[in-house]
Amino acid sequence: MSAERFLRACADVRALFALFAVSGFTGLVYESVWSHYLKLFLGSAAFAQSFVLAAFMGGMALGAWLASRWSARGGNLLAAYAWIEALIGSAALVFHEVFVSLTDASLVHVLPALGSPDAVEAYKYALSALLIVPQTVLLGMTFPLMSGAVLRRHPTDADGRAAGGHRIAMLYFTNSIGAAAGALLSAFWLLGALGMPGTMRLAGALNLALAAVVLALARTGGERPLRAVPAEGAQPAAAPLVRLFLAAAFVTGAASFIYEIAWIRMLSLVLGSSFQAFELMLSAFITGLALGGLWIRKRIDRIANPVRFSGFVQLAMGLAALATVFVYHASFGWMEWALQAVQRNEAGYPLFNLFSHAVAFAVMLPATFLAGMTLPLFTHVLMRGGYGERAIGQIYASNTLGAIVGVLAAVHLLVPEAGLKVTLVLGAAIDALLGGFLLRWSGTRLQRAEAFAAVIVGMVAATITARAASLEPELLASGVFRYGKADPQSNRVMYYRDGKTASVAVTTTPAGTRIISTNGKPDAAIQMDPSQPRNEDEYTMTLLGALPLLAKPEAKTFANIGIGSGLTAEIVLSHSGPSAVDTIEIEPAMATGSLAFHPRVDRLFRDRRARVFFEDAKSYFARHGGRYDVIISEPSNPWVNGVASLFTAEFYRDTARHLAPGGLFVQWLHFYELDDRLLGSMFAALDATFGDYDVYQVSAGDLVVLAVREGRVPVPRALPAGEAGFRAELAKIGIDGLEQVLARRIANKRQVAPLFAQFRPPVNSDYYPVVQLEATRARFARRSAGALVDLANTTVPINEMLGGLEVAYLTRPHAGGNATRITQMNGALELHAALAKGRTATDRTPPLPAVALRQPGALCAREPARFTLEQLHAAALLTLSHLGPAQRRELWIEPRWLGCPLAQTAPVVRARFGVYRAIAERNAPAMLQRSRALLEGPSVHGLDWARFLLLTAMLGAHASGQGDEARRLWQAHAPSLHAAGISPVEVYLATWR
Repeated sequence: MSAERFLRACADVRALFALFAVSGFTGLVYESVWSHYLKLFLGSAAFAQSFVLAAFMGGMALGAWLASRWSARGGNLLAAYAWIEALIGSAALVFHEVFVSLTDASLVHVLPALGSPDAVEAYKYALSALLIVPQTVLLGMTFPLMSGAVLRRHPTDADGRAAGGHRIAMLYFTNSIGAAAGALLSAFWLLGALGMPGTMRLAGALNLALAAVVLALARTGGERPLRAVPAEGAQPAAAPLVRLFLAAAFVTGAASFIYEIAWIRMLSLVLGSSFQAFELMLSAFITGLALGGLWIRKRIDRIANPVRFSGFVQLAMGLAALATVFVYHASFGWMEWALQAVQRNEAGYPLFNLFSHAVAFAVMLPATFLAGMTLPLFTHVLMRGGYGERAIGQIYASNTLGAIVGVLAAVHLLVPEAGLKVTLVLGAAIDALLGGFLLRWSGTRLQRAEAFAAVIVGMVAATITARAASLEPELLASGVFRYGKADPQSNRVMYYRDGKTASVAVTTTPAGTRIISTNGKPDAAIQMDPSQPRNEDEYTMTLLGALPLLAKPEAKTFANIGIGSGLTAEIVLSHSGPSAVDTIEIEPAMATGSLAFHPRVDRLFRDRRARVFFEDAKSYFARHGGRYDVIISEPSNPWVNGVASLFTAEFYRDTARHLAPGGLFVQWLHFYELDDRLLGSMFAALDATFGDYDVYQVSAGDLVVLAVREGRVPVPRALPAGEAGFRAELAKIGIDGLEQVLARRIANKRQVAPLFAQFRPPVNSDYYPVVQLEATRARFARRSAGALVDLANTTVPINEMLGGLEVAYLTRPHAGGNATRITQMNGALELHAALAKGRTATDRTPPLPAVALRQPGALCAREPARFTLEQLHAAALLTLSHLGPAQRRELWIEPRWLGCPLAQTAPVVRARFGVYRAIAERNAPAMLQRSRALLEGPSVHGLDWARFLLLTAMLGAHASGQGDEARRLWQAHAPSLHAAGISPVEVYLATWR
C-alpha cells in the first residue's frame, strides 16, 4: 500500500470511528429517554430502568445475532449499516406520538378489561417491549456491521500487520464514549431544553444525518469478506473453543450487569436517588468500559496468548469488583466531607455533581475498565482462530444475552433476597470462576495450576468480603447526600431491607421518634412516646387523612397512594364513615417497614375495610376501573427519580377520571427543598384538571391541597361528636375544635395562579418534566418556596380583602406544631393577652413589644422614643393579619391599654393608629386615604414604615376598586423604596387585577 493510499485510508477509518461515536451517543439518549417514557407506563423508575436495560440488551443481542448470520454473505456492510441507522432515526421521529396514542388507549380501554394484576403487568411489559424492541434490534446490528465494514476496508496497519483486534477495540471505545456523553447531555441539557419529545427527535435527526454521511462513504472503496483462517500460532477456533468463548461472553455479561444494578442501588444511598445521580452513575459505568477498550486496542494484536490473558482479566475483574465494597464504604465519608466543603448554593451545585461523578468513578472504574477489555478480547480470540466475521455478532449477542440475565436476576432475585452486598459478591465470584475456567483452557504448561490458584484466590477474596464488617445498616440509612452526616451515632436501625425498587430502613432516635426511609431519604416520622411533643410529620399525615373526612363526611370509598408509615390510612380508618380504604404502594418492603410503627399504626393491618395493593398507582386505577369518593396522594419527594411523575398534569388528568361525582382529590406537597417556580409548576399541573382547590399549611414545611373537578371545594365541618376514635387521633396533635383546622387554610385557586405567574412556571408534565430535572438542584441549595406562605402571613390582610378567602382565626392558643400561620396566630394571641389583658404566661418571657408598650406612659409622651414606635409597629405587624375582629378591636380600634386617651397622644402616634385602625376594620377607603397621606407627606419616618404604608395604600386601593391608583402609587414610590429588592408578595399586589 502506498503512503498516499494509506493516509486516505486512515482518514476514512477515523471518520468511521467518529461517526460510530455519534451512533453511541444517540443510542444512549434513546435508552435514557425510553426509560423516562416507560416509567410513566410501568410505574416504577427502577422497574422501568431495569426493563429498558433488559429490553435494550435483548434487542441488541437479537440484532447482533441476525447480523452475524448475514454479514459474511453481505456485499457492502457499510451501506447496510447506513440504512439501519436511517431506520433507527425514522422510528425515533415518530416515537412520542406512537407512545402517547398506544398508552392512552391502553389505560382507557385495555387495562380496565383485563382485571387481573398479573394480566395487567404482562400486557404492560409486552406493550413496552413492542415500543422499543424493534429499534433495539436495529441498534444491535450496528456494531457487527460497522466492525465488519471497518475490518474489510482496513484489515492491516501501516506495516501490513493484522489490525483486527485494534480496530474492534477502537470501535468499542468510540461507541462507548459517545454513549457516556449521551447519558450526561440528555440528563443535564437536552431534556431540560427540548423535553422528551424534542430529545427523541434530535437523536433521530442525528441518526438520519449519520446515515447520509455513511452512505456517501460507502460509495468509496470496496469490501471483501475476510478469510476465515487461523492466524499464525493461534488456537484454531474449533467448536469447543467457540462454545467456551460464547459462554464466557454470556457469563461475563451477566456478572457485569449484576455489578451495574448493585452499584447503582448502592450509590443511590450516597449520591441520592435522583434522576441526575442515576445518569452520572450510568455514564461512569460506560466510560469505564470505553477506557478499557481504549487501553487494550494497541496491545491486543501483540498478546501472545489471548485466552490466558482473558482468564487473568476475568479474575482481576472479580477482585476489583470485591474491592468496590470497601471503596463504597469509604464513599460515605467522602460525601460527608464534600458537603461540608462545598457551598450549598448555585455555584456549588456543579461541584457537587462533579464530586458525585468522581465517587461513581472511584467505585466503578477498576472493574469496568477490565470489563471493557473482554468483548474485544473474546472477539479477537475467535477471529484470530479463523472463525471469521461472524465472531463479532455472536460474541456481542452472547454478551448482551448475559446482560439480560444479570439485570433480571439482580432486580428480581438477588437484591431483594440476598441484599446489595451479597449480590455484588456473587457477581464477583462468577467472574473469578470464569477466569479460572479460561485459564484451564489457555494451553500453557501451568494451565491447571493457574486455574486452581485463580479459583482459590477468587473464592477466598469473596468469602472475606462477604464476612467483612462493612456497610452497616446505620451507615446505609444515614442519608449522607442530604444531611452531610455519614454516621448518625445515636440512631438505631430497627429494620432494613433492599427491596426491588428501593432500600427501606426504619430507624429510631433516642427521643423515641421512628423514621421510615427509602434510599436514605426519610418518608415519614412518628414520635412513639405519647408523653413527648408530636413530630411535624404527624401533623401532616393526620391532617391528610382528617381534612377530607371533615370536608366530605359522607365519603365512603378512599384510595391512598403511598403507604409511608401507614398513619394517613390509620386516621381515615379511625372514622366509622369509610367503607373501603385502599392503599396503593409499589414497594412491598415499605409495607413491612410500616409494621414498626405499631401500636401507633394498628387499624391498617387489622381493619377489614383496609386493603393494600402492591402496584403502580396508574395501573391500579386503570385496572380497578371503579371510582372513589376521595383519592389521597402522598408520594415521596419529587426530586426522587420517578416520583415527579405523580405531580404532573397527565397524572392528575388520569387520576381524576377515577373520582366519583363530587369526589375530592387530596394532594400532599412540600415547599422545603423547592423554589417558587417549581412549586408553581406543580400547581399549574393541578390547574389543568381541577376547577377549584384550597391549600392548607399543615406543618412547618408541608401543604395539603383539597381539589375538586367542578364546583367549589367544600369547607370542613365541625368535628363529629360521635366519632370518639377520630377525635382522639386529632387530639394527639392538639386539635379539639374546627377553628384549629380552618386556621391552617392559607389560599385557594384564585390566589395561587396569580401569585406564581411572576415566576413563569411551566406546567409540570410527563413529557416536559421540569420538576424532576430541577428539584435536585433546589434540594442541594436548600431553597424554600416561601411565596405562598408569605402571602398568607403578610402584615396586611391581602388574602382576606382581595382573594375572597374566608379567613379563620384562633380564639385561644393552640399547641399545633410549627405551621407558620398557627405560630403567628399564637404569637398574636399572646401579645394581645399581654397588652389588652395584662396577662402573660408564667413560664414564658413576655413578648418584647408588650414589655416596651406596657411601660407607664410609653406612648403618651409628647415625643415617644423611636424604640417605642418601632415596638408599636412590631405589635401591629404581628397582630393585624393574625387576630380575629374582637381582639383587633381591643388593640387598635378601642385601645384602652394605652394608659391615656388616644386623642392625648402625640400626632405621630395618632397617625399610626389611624392606619392600624383602618386595617383592623378592613376599611379599604380609609386604608388608602390615610396611608397615601402619610406616604406623600413631608416626613415618613423610616424605610420599613414607608414600605408598609405603600403596601397598605395599594391594598386599600385595589379593595375599593381603584386599581389604577394602586398602580400609580407603585410606580411613584417603588423605585425609591425597593432598591434592595421586591418580595413576591409585593409583586403580586403590584400586578393584581
